[in-house]
Amino acid sequence: MSTTERPDTAAAETERARIRAAHLRPVGERPATTARGLHHTALISSDVERTVRFYQDVLGFPLTELIDNRDYPGSSHFFFNIGNGNLIAFFDFPGLDVGPYAEVLGGLHHVAISVDPARWRELVQRLTDAGVPHEVHSGVSVYFRDPDGARLELIADPLGEMYGQHVL
Repeated sequence: MSTTERPDTAAAETERARIRAAHLRPVGERPATTARGLHHTALISSDVERTVRFYQDVLGFPLTELIDNRDYPGSSHFFFNIGNGNLIAFFDFPGLDVGPYAEVLGGLHHVAISVDPARWRELVQRLTDAGVPHEVHSGVSVYFRDPDGARLELIADPLGEMYGQHVL
């Protein structure tokens, strides 16, 4: 994010309070969601095998399928199991210059994946052992980038919680 002046944090909190009051219903009053869950999030890979080695060998997310991308001949669509019936997927686009990862409006900021606290510590060590630059926050989150620059977070908080606060 590029900015030259600091945001007015008091005004931002006032705006969040306004939006909460207008739209956030108490748990018992919320309608049921129309969704069953996140089927997959699809990112772009510049090198299928390098991506497989990173996600499967470093992060421990098993590769579950590698198929043809029906939308772009010669491209692959491949999937990794991230638990609870959820997938993280990738496309490669050989011959198409998609450029490097960039944070843009409407684009991806980061993908946060919940892991068991004991496993979280192991994964932070795996990142260290693999030489992957990373930053630990609050003792439960580690942020890093995949080989193509996508920002990831492994968080030891349970699904539906964020730093001890229920968000679901």
